[in-house]
This record gives sequence, structure tokens and C-alpha cells, in this order.
Amino acid sequence: MVIARTVRSLLALEAADVRLRVLVVDDGSTDGTSTALAAIDDERLVVLRREPPDARKGKGPALNAAYRLIREVARREGAIDRTVIGVIDADGRASSGILSEVSRYLADPAVGAVQCRVRIRNRHTRLGLLQDVEFGCIADSAQVLRDAIGSVGLGGNGQFTKLSALMLFGDSPWSSCLVEDVELGLRLHRAGIRIRYVRQANVSQQAVVDVRRLVRQRGRWAQGNLQCLRHVPGLLGSQRVTSLGLLDFLHYLITPWLVPPVSVVALILLGLSVYGQFGGLVPTPLVASEADMPVSLALGVTALLLPGAIWGLAHWLRLRDEPLGRCLLISLSYPVFLLLGAAGSCQGIVRHLARRHDWAKTERLAEEA
Repeated sequence: MVIARTVRSLLALEAADVRLRVLVVDDGSTDGTSTALAAIDDERLVVLRREPPDARKGKGPALNAAYRLIREVARREGAIDRTVIGVIDADGRASSGILSEVSRYLADPAVGAVQCRVRIRNRHTRLGLLQDVEFGCIADSAQVLRDAIGSVGLGGNGQFTKLSALMLFGDSPWSSCLVEDVELGLRLHRAGIRIRYVRQANVSQQAVVDVRRLVRQRGRWAQGNLQCLRHVPGLLGSQRVTSLGLLDFLHYLITPWLVPPVSVVALILLGLSVYGQFGGLVPTPLVASEADMPVSLALGVTALLLPGAIWGLAHWLRLRDEPLGRCLLISLSYPVFLLLGAAGSCQGIVRHLARRHDWAKTERLAEEA
């Protein structure tokens, strides 16, 4: 439903001194992908068709198959040091100047990879705009900070890595981890290879607009982060990771474990407060007097809605492609959005403890021309 437009948009990209090729991994698809690709006549397009039992093992193995083919061609052409591999998901659309921006950052010999800003294309829906706030503002702010302290993370869409850097990890730079992109970033950091963040160029993608699928996606991310915990000893012992960078890595690797207990404690405190207010049976500091109840309620509602309102305002101020009123109104749903993320984290922990590591692909949506 999306691959033909994605490929055509990539083939339209141009930059001085950049020779572009597009390699599509058709990982044993049965949905008409092969037919859609066969209709595109361009010598710069290469389709790598994989068949079971090799196919459908996850994104990491598919990327590794593409990497090995690119490495072979680069060796034959003597172009290893001039080759960069960019990863674009099937629904990805790169901004027109992305190749120039990526090339400018990677011209620094100390930089081995870059991550581009991610935006959401179908943000006309409520969940879509919330995810655009998440990627375009919250994650963007975090990545800018990480760029300063040396801990930029790689994402699945819009990552560009020098072939020479990937070759440090043999035949399989990407693992079968559920967040193979995050793990590659950790491996690069441990190897002393700098990753930069490019916010001047971006890749847009589709939002997940079904609640159940969104929770499943966040569960996969949380479980993948838990799988990456095996890198903690290496990060702790690395002389190439800054102290602030190490704290950042530990934060997002350990956070999934903290979500369930924090959620339980918050629900208990909320229940005690509500029960005490209406039952008069819990004379604790958690329970305000009757005269203070309006103030307490106002403070509670403000604390609940303020973070979403701040990020909604930030979205309007920074990006200017959505009306202010919509940005602020949509932020009222932000607490519910966080709860969906917490539910996904809990699901990811349960699956991780049950040793369930199967991978479900995110469904794509048909788009109007």
C-alpha cells in the first residue's frame, strides 16, 4: 500500500556529489509488494527478494542481508569509505534536503552515524497528532540534549551509518533484538563512534491510529529495551562513553522496569485520596480538608494537564504546521496517551519474563495520492 510511493520519493532525492541507490528488501512478502516494485523502471533501484525459511525473521536479519549485498558491491567498486547506508521504513518519506544535510554531518571523520528528525504524516487524527508531539517535540528535544552529551540514539526510520562503521561488527551489524536500531546505536557508542542528530532534515512516517496496535508497538519497544540491558556492563566499563551519556543510557534501558511499580503506587495513592475524600475514613496528609478540596482539585487537574499543554504549545511554536487551538486541545488527551504507553511497558515486561520474542510487523495504511 505504501512501498511504491516511498521508493519514488527516495529516487527523487538529489544532492551534489551523492550517488543514490535504493535497495528494497522484499522479505518474503505476499501482499503485492513485488508487483508494485516491478512497475518502477529505474536502474538505481535494486530489489532483494528473500524467501522462507530465511525470510520473515525480523527486521534485523533483513537489514543484515541488505548490508552484506551493499558491502559486496562497495568492495567491488572500491567505495567502502565513501558508502553510507540509510534506513527508511516502508512508509517513510524523506525531506528534499536530507542527503545534503546527512553528508554535511558525516563529512566529519569522527562521526560514524546520524539520526534524522522524525515527523508523523497522518497527524489529522488525535492519536496521530499526539505521536507527532512525541516524535517532533519531545524526542526531538531529548535528541538535541543527547547530541550535546554524546548519547544520540538511533531510530528505525531515518538512520544513516557509514559502511566502514558497520563493518566493525562483521556480517551482522543489526541483531534480532526487537529494537535493533537502539542496539546498533549502543554498539556504536561502545566502539567509540560518534552519532549526531540532524534536525534540519526529517523523515515522516505513519502514526499507529489503532489503540490496540499502539499498545502492542509500545510493548515491543519496551521489551526491546529490556533485551538491551545486556549492554549495561559494557557501557559501565567503557572509557568511550561520557558520564552524562551513561546516565542517559541507563535511564531509557531501566525505565520500562520502573513503570509497573510506579503505576501501582500512583493508583494506590489516588485510591486512598478519593476514598478518604468521600468516605472520611483516611485522615492522612493525602486527604485535604473540605475547605481545601477545590484548591486541591484545581492543583491536581493542573498537574495532570500541564505537561501536555506545554508540549502542545511547543509543537505550535516550533513547527507551525498545526493550528494553536488544535495543539492545545489535543494535549488534553496526553495523560491518556501516557497511560497507553504504560500499558505497553507492562505488556513488554510480561512478554520478556515469559521469553516470548516473536515479532509482529506494524500494519501500514493506504494513503491518498
